[in-house]
Amino acid sequence: MLTSNPANMRTINGVKLAGLSLIFLTACSKYTDIKTQGALVNGKLDNYSLLLNSTSNFAAGPSICDYASDDIQLVDGSNQQKELAANTLSYDYYMNAYTWQPTIYAIASANYQDYTWSNLYNSVTIANIIVNEVPTVDDATPAQQEPVIAQALVHRADAYLSLVNVYSKPYNRTTAGADLGVPLVLVQTTTQPLVRASVQTVYDQILSDLRRAIPSLPPTQNFSFIPSKASGYGVLARCFFYMNMYDSAARYADSALAYKATVLDLSTVTDPAMSYPQYFNNPEILLAKQARGYSGTTYGPATFRLSDTLLHVLGDDDQRYNLYTTTPENISFDYTDAGGRFFFMEGNVSNYNNRNVGVTVPEMMLIKAEYLARTGSANAAMDLVNQLRIKRIKQGSYVALTATNADDALVKVIQERQREFFCRMLRWWDLRRLNSEARFQTTITRRFNGTTYTLARNSNRYVFPISEYNRRLNPEIEQNPR
Repeated sequence: MLTSNPANMRTINGVKLAGLSLIFLTACSKYTDIKTQGALVNGKLDNYSLLLNSTSNFAAGPSICDYASDDIQLVDGSNQQKELAANTLSYDYYMNAYTWQPTIYAIASANYQDYTWSNLYNSVTIANIIVNEVPTVDDATPAQQEPVIAQALVHRADAYLSLVNVYSKPYNRTTAGADLGVPLVLVQTTTQPLVRASVQTVYDQILSDLRRAIPSLPPTQNFSFIPSKASGYGVLARCFFYMNMYDSAARYADSALAYKATVLDLSTVTDPAMSYPQYFNNPEILLAKQARGYSGTTYGPATFRLSDTLLHVLGDDDQRYNLYTTTPENISFDYTDAGGRFFFMEGNVSNYNNRNVGVTVPEMMLIKAEYLARTGSANAAMDLVNQLRIKRIKQGSYVALTATNADDALVKVIQERQREFFCRMLRWWDLRRLNSEARFQTTITRRFNGTTYTLARNSNRYVFPISEYNRRLNPEIEQNPR
């Protein structure tokens, strides 16, 4: 396996930061050194197009955030909770994230690697190879090279946007220049220190990548995991949204919707396994990214039991409740003592393919709606919310939402975000973002195995720690304050 360099320099293709296996890194090196192996010829554009279009290279998104959010709630003393507590070697990451511990991935655990970190930096690594080597190919003009480079830049920007929103403090304009970001690696070299760039520097790079990419992106996409102009504008809108720059976020959300604006009509769907599209051809998805981790969240102890507050916000006329959640006995007869509902989107739809955490059409609509509410346009904000809700509420039960004023509209927009994105990462990001506003700050309390845990508003625990495995490999990576 990988070993640390005493001089704090990286020696395995410049990507030891990802905690990837030597086998994978060697494979990447051999791949780009191929001379005459079949159709893969060094210096040819198709070489990099194949890298770009492999879902194994770019499909992974963050998976750890949901465990910490108020979307889920384990019932203390329930069989599920007891099963988790009895299997710490396998499920300690779940319990540690759920209770906001200073260490999520213990070195002594069977699950000592942080797959959110390694998967995202794997995407960065492959994107860097494409961005830096495609200009050297000898069988394509710059005009042919640019779309390939542009799509890699979108993947790199999206990966860094996820990394900085998991392992760094929420964006604050006044402190972002000093707040710890993540290692910013733009070129794969044999030796480089992996010190953490500032939050501001990481965001500046994300914006730079996207602005460079968008003019060369294709106007449409054949599959949702291939970046298009809608993808680029969508990631750009999300980026500005989590910088609290709502005017810019709304403008680019509009740009994304100008290219792709389809909303699936769930109002009459009764069998999602038959009626709901797979992630790669879902017309709502602007850029597909799957929440990948150690285990699925549909069966066994790792299943997400939805919180009572979320279920109250959802309501049983909401098709997202009917299609994406299930009763305890459908998970395990042992779990009926927990009551409530369990997240079941993966189990119902295309075998783990649809826990998408990438940008979507509904996300763009709600970004624009939040901007409108924040700027006093309550009716316009609610119009957008209702355009989404009419496709989400069971046929015959839909009633348009109204708001008494802009503040009320803002509350309703944020509630709609929780309904639309539950168990798909964004609720945790929203809790972090909204901590800067007193009216939305909240203290989360939960019990696990007889102990009460509290996440205070603006706590350092809203930032995930960097795994000790990665820090042992790269001692220069500073840990987050706890």
